[in-house]
Amino acid sequence: MKRSALGGGNPVLYHQSLPSFSMPEWAAAAGYDGVILDLQHGELGLEAACGILRSLPRDNAYAYARVGSLDPAPILRLLDSGARGIVAPTVESRAQAEALVAATKYPPLGNRSLGPSRPALYPGEVYTEAGNDAVSAVVQIETRAGVERAEEIVSTPGLDSVYIGPADLAVTHGLPGRGDWEDGPVREAITHLREVTTAHGVTLGIYSGRPDYTAALFADGLVDYVGLGIDLVLLHRAFHDTLAALGAARSTGSTS
Repeated sequence: MKRSALGGGNPVLYHQSLPSFSMPEWAAAAGYDGVILDLQHGELGLEAACGILRSLPRDNAYAYARVGSLDPAPILRLLDSGARGIVAPTVESRAQAEALVAATKYPPLGNRSLGPSRPALYPGEVYTEAGNDAVSAVVQIETRAGVERAEEIVSTPGLDSVYIGPADLAVTHGLPGRGDWEDGPVREAITHLREVTTAHGVTLGIYSGRPDYTAALFADGLVDYVGLGIDLVLLHRAFHDTLAALGAARSTGSTS
């Protein structure tokens, strides 16, 4: 993610909260670059997430997992199953960022242990170096405290990326819990985090629910990648649009 984003690409991922092996396949066929398996919210548990990771193409750099905490045990299981990035929610301190790097990276950057879960998961002359290069440690900043401490968080050695949670960030400012803010404190936070991450050579991503908003963020150079949509929300939209179209067709007597 770090190399691809800094190289000019803008990867588009989606959030998956359902324990489905088919969902990533269909999303990839539609053109998504990858997935953020969401173990923080929804129905997706550790066993299902590890199985899904094994089903994804081994060279997919955007097979990500968002964990519910910084507990290193599930993080290790996800990485050994093939996760190419771990997203840690609600990071508000340097210590939390250091704990993520420790759980995600092999020595000397971290203390991830070696395990023969999958053969040759990281191709390279030195396996641990290849693993550290392939796997991204991603902190999610989604509170006022996290934004205020961005400098100390982002400057953590071994950190690869920051992912903004706009809805939770809005709530900490006393605003409605929604994303895609075009002004106000959330927008100001995006601009500030862009400046900090650029200064430290770290990429910046954000969740968005709107394609037009995503396109504007890319055009303005505010983020490097986006998590565009959640499986449940995308399914609800498809269900709603299908029934709305049926209702409109029935009301007009159309047979097309």
